[in-house]
Amino acid sequence: MLKDLKEFLLRGNVIDLAVGVIIANAFGAIVTSLIQDVITPLFLNPALKAAGVEQIAGLKWNGIAYGSFLSAVINFLVIGTVLFFIVKTAEKAQNLAKKNEEAAEEEPAGPTELEVLQDIKALLEKQN
Repeated sequence: MLKDLKEFLLRGNVIDLAVGVIIANAFGAIVTSLIQDVITPLFLNPALKAAGVEQIAGLKWNGIAYGSFLSAVINFLVIGTVLFFIVKTAEKAQNLAKKNEEAAEEEPAGPTELEVLQDIKALLEKQN
C-alpha cells in the first residue's frame, strides 16, 4: 500500500500538476494585483466616476441587486482583456525567440580551419 502511494505521489503527472497549480496561483496573484492596483485606478474608476456610478455593486432596483451582477461582469471583462494581452505578448516573445533560434541555426557556418589553410596553400602555390 505504501509502495503504491509512493508511486502515485512521485508519478510525473502529479508533480507536473502540482507545479502547474502553484504557478497558476502565483500568476493569479500577479493578475489580481495588476487589475486592482493598476488597471482599476487608472481606467475603471475614472470611467465609473464619469458615468456617475462609483459604487456599482450597490445598485439595486426593487430589491434586486443588479449592481453586483454588473460588477462581476465588468470584472470578468477586465480580467479577460488583461489576460488576452498578457498571453498575446507571451506568444509574440516565444515566436521571436523561435525565429532567433531558427536564424542562428540557418546561418551558414564559416570556413573551417582546414579550408582556410588550403586556401592559403593554394595562394602560395600560385605565387611560386
